[in-house]
Amino acid sequence: MSPGDGNDDDLYGGTGQTRTRLPDGGQGDMYGGTARRPARSSSRSLITVVGVVVLLVAAIAFANRGDDASSDGASDKKPGTSPTAPTGTKAVASGFAHDEQGAQSAAANYAVALGSAEMFDKSRRHSIVDSVYAPDVAADRQASLDKVYAQEAFLSSIGLNKDGSAPGGSTFVSRIIPVGTKAVKFAGDSATVDIWYSSLFGLAGTDTKNPVSESWFTNTYELRWTGGDWKVTDFQQKDGPVPVGRDQRASTADDMAKAVEQYGGFTYAR
Repeated sequence: MSPGDGNDDDLYGGTGQTRTRLPDGGQGDMYGGTARRPARSSSRSLITVVGVVVLLVAAIAFANRGDDASSDGASDKKPGTSPTAPTGTKAVASGFAHDEQGAQSAAANYAVALGSAEMFDKSRRHSIVDSVYAPDVAADRQASLDKVYAQEAFLSSIGLNKDGSAPGGSTFVSRIIPVGTKAVKFAGDSATVDIWYSSLFGLAGTDTKNPVSESWFTNTYELRWTGGDWKVTDFQQKDGPVPVGRDQRASTADDMAKAVEQYGGFTYAR
């Protein structure tokens, strides 16, 4: 089922084969709580998260990595909290090498962008999608993602306002942390890359019913070399591998919110 059908399973885009799970409203592993995240419902298909959305994410899918991607920068953020890139100036990396490692780097970085909180802002989402997807795919993905992210029922289920913003007194967290990548297939101008990652998703706030929790996924990206860079054409997502959790005390909602504000997410990996 495709995101164009308005189904939450394809939040981060892709073809009819793509399935990305969205976080539901009953997430566990609360910072300040003990519950684990229950099984995902239809409202949690990504990135984002992606995935990615853990959509993509892809990403999956996880954004046209070119100079125009600078419009998705973080100039409106406080110093020290902006995402980092190879040069430290772009929120979405670009210019990947035309080889197997370059394809893996592109997949990792695209997953991060497509699974970010910026995907819930329409203008930033459009910039990311145009930067990540191949030109012949981007337009369809834009329409599909706009439809998904405009669903008030979905936004409400994860604790956000109808415009995608976080309620007052809380901080929205949506981040993908790449753990590793693997080139499944490489053929010069096309590549299939797996990326294994951990995802943080939820609201950091004292009264939230959707606390920040951790999940583990593996995204498979189909990439094509076009316009002098790697671009996403499709992706799939599956759960795990999931490590055994350590017996660590969860941080308070206030500590989690401060961490998110003080530590900028990376936009360049590998």
